[in-house]
Amino acid sequence: MRKIGLFLLATVGVMIAALPAFAQPANDAAAAATASAGGIKAIAAGVGFAIAVFGGALGQSRIGAAACEGAARNPGAAGRIQTMMILGLALIESLVLFALLIVFVKV
Repeated sequence: MRKIGLFLLATVGVMIAALPAFAQPANDAAAAATASAGGIKAIAAGVGFAIAVFGGALGQSRIGAAACEGAARNPGAAGRIQTMMILGLALIESLVLFALLIVFVKV
């Protein structure tokens, strides 16, 4: 059983190592088709960033609503709630900015 597992692992390793050979364009037509994929990358990056912004906006709105509700229920803890809310908002916003960075790097 151990030999079969080792054989399968070696086979997968060889197959992964061979993938770059298949990624080379065979002729000029294939190279032109690869160059036109830049537009598709831009559209995909835009859609992906839109999804990231939408998720960030939903998360921030839920944090804001929960903080308002928590402060209304316990006004004495409003300062601590506000501090935690600002920390959560900053972390969510940093994730959206990282998504923007990925868009600029990949396109």
